[in-house]
Amino acid sequence: MTNPLLKDSIIMTSGVNPLKCMRCGKCSATCPSYDEMEYHPHEFVYMVEKGEIEPLMKSKSLYTCLSCFACVERCPRDVEPAKLVEAIRLEVIRAPGNAHLKADDLPELLDDDLPQQAIVSAFRKYRK
Repeated sequence: MTNPLLKDSIIMTSGVNPLKCMRCGKCSATCPSYDEMEYHPHEFVYMVEKGEIEPLMKSKSLYTCLSCFACVERCPRDVEPAKLVEAIRLEVIRAPGNAHLKADDLPELLDDDLPQQAIVSAFRKYRK
């Protein structure tokens, strides 16, 4: 089942044009998490292009992606699959009821040496 509104939201958030993909597979070939992923970078691009977002939102691949941007570096067409993964991850996190870490939990986790970026990253990536 496709969801055109969700597809448009993912494309707008990521700034990626999945139609530029020529399906060469270089992005997936360079992915250090390839063996652990249910859907690989090139499949993310193809599924977004086709509007098949829901399976990606339920996939463990969202959290297996290291956001290392190796796929972005290898893409000859500048498609940037990692940005699509991040946009889908954000869509999942922003859905009502998906918060694993609550703002009230933060004070006991804070440490004077903890950079603010780590706190933001925890909210963005590690809610599941």
